[in-house]
Amino acid sequence: TLADVRQRAQFPVLCANLFYNGTDICFAQEYTILEENGIRIGVIGVIGEDAFLNTIMAKNRLGIQVKEPAPIVQKLVDKLKPEVDMIVVLTHQNKTAPMQTDKEADPEVQRGYDEDYALAGAVKGIDMIIGGHSDHGLWTPVQHPKTGTYIGLTFGQGKYLGYARFKKNRSTGEITLLNGRLLPVDAAALKPDPVVAQLIQKARSDSPHLADTIAYLDRQASRKYYRESNIGNLLADILRSSADADIGMISSGSIRFDLNPGPVTVEQLYNVFPFTDVLATVEVGGRDLKELFEYSYALNYGLIQCSGIEATYNSKKPIGQRLVTLIIGDKLVVDENTYKLATISYAATGGDGLVMLKDKKSELFQRSVAEVFVQYFRKHKEIRVPALGRQRDLAREHKK
Repeated sequence: TLADVRQRAQFPVLCANLFYNGTDICFAQEYTILEENGIRIGVIGVIGEDAFLNTIMAKNRLGIQVKEPAPIVQKLVDKLKPEVDMIVVLTHQNKTAPMQTDKEADPEVQRGYDEDYALAGAVKGIDMIIGGHSDHGLWTPVQHPKTGTYIGLTFGQGKYLGYARFKKNRSTGEITLLNGRLLPVDAAALKPDPVVAQLIQKARSDSPHLADTIAYLDRQASRKYYRESNIGNLLADILRSSADADIGMISSGSIRFDLNPGPVTVEQLYNVFPFTDVLATVEVGGRDLKELFEYSYALNYGLIQCSGIEATYNSKKPIGQRLVTLIIGDKLVVDENTYKLATISYAATGGDGLVMLKDKKSELFQRSVAEVFVQYFRKHKEIRVPALGRQRDLAREHKK
């Protein structure tokens, strides 16, 4: 799909380290040169290996392979340096972003920029890296002490505009950062772009059912990335009941919107889960189920949100030793038993690193997950948001 639609893009689509399998043929454009008022800026795009392999569905990666970006970027920097005044690298790497509305105010879930920092230290000649994927934020750019490369990130989701002003010494070629900061974006105070607004209005006009109020929510349903969330519990409950399963599960990163109390529209539910996944069930043994929860408590992709379980864990224990108890129904999970888990097709096929589910007996339903949520809300009309307490962190309770 990307190979098709990028031909109509009125901007360069950059990614220097994606290749057709077994070839040196780049899938996208490696770089572009922007020129303004006589200043030429070389712009290179790259994607992280983990971001490509673990956050994109396997079927959407067929025929394409990712390569380690540093040597590729160094080669392009050396090529571009004589032709431009400045080199910027746009990245989509680092740890996966926390899907949490208040993430800039919650240091616990700020995911860092380790891969950007490593790239800045490994490649000579980059003036600035502008990072993505982790939705980390830097209120002012950071400079790598070894190479002098500056790094900037904006928390993602269009909440801030990153601003950086540089000075170049024409004699030495040295680039100096004069100032850099994040500018809050107040959407309510800004005039909508007319072209984008027209596209949105056309979509709503073509699908008037999006505006239908289908249910009422009794209280706020909000996301948390490293903890159990009430909206996660609600969605997991819906998956479990819709598939008549023992357990319902959805990853924190799949929940993209909070819901306010009061009327809920179809469009709002599509915003909560804006993906094409179908409902899936997986037959999971008790031992693999425990492995799944241990993986979840490592917090690589946030805490999985569940229904039908009661679990205790200790976030201060070493990774792989954090699960304390796991109960389904009213019984402890038994290694030799098999349990039916309802989830989204992305997770059922090993997405987000859930390799323990990948080769298990599974069933994909002909029902999109988004429609499953819509149908549930439409049927029940008065929706009560579940309480917390299904997954208890003993370290946090002890601290209290």
